[in-house]
Amino acid sequence: MVAGLDGTASVGGRVGSLSTPPDQELFRRMRQIADIVLVGAETVRREGYGSIRLDEEAQAQRRRQGRPPTPPIALVSRSLAFDWTAKVFADAPGDARTVVITCAAADPGRRAEAAEVADVIVAGDDRVEPAAAMEALAALGHRVVLCEGGPNWLGELVAADRLDELCLSLAPLMGGDPLPVSVTPTGAGLAQFDLKGVLAEDDTLFLRYERK
Repeated sequence: MVAGLDGTASVGGRVGSLSTPPDQELFRRMRQIADIVLVGAETVRREGYGSIRLDEEAQAQRRRQGRPPTPPIALVSRSLAFDWTAKVFADAPGDARTVVITCAAADPGRRAEAAEVADVIVAGDDRVEPAAAMEALAALGHRVVLCEGGPNWLGELVAADRLDELCLSLAPLMGGDPLPVSVTPTGAGLAQFDLKGVLAEDDTLFLRYERK
């Protein structure tokens, strides 16, 4: 995740202005080691997600590890209100097909449409349950799950005790949108973390925490 000095997680509804060159390099490296990239529906829409792009060296390293050259994307959505021709579906390679994680209460027609362009996982009854979603991904062999937001989905993962590690870049900016990195669900308790690593480059600070 990336935030400004005042905790803002976006500028003008998007994260791009917060992502400095050091953050972008770390972002690419984390995608390289991921088995799958997990993203909330609103973040996918706002950021215009497509398939994951890695350079040739990174792809070759993944192949040597017996993994597909790029990790697939998993989208979390109850409404399934997507444009099924969007590049996040249309551009996904055959060995990294996009995954849609939804719940049993989702509209059956939209679930059928999703199944035509993605692999569909049902995780929960009335809402997507973080624990069920993570268990389903693990059952498919996805052990390293990189969550790229958004704030609501991150908050759900934290509240369900399904966030093991938080990698947070602090950009040297203030004055963005009144949106925090994580939105805590009503009634959730505090989650405590241990600081395990600190890096600095130019004016960007990178912090790595692990859940207590």
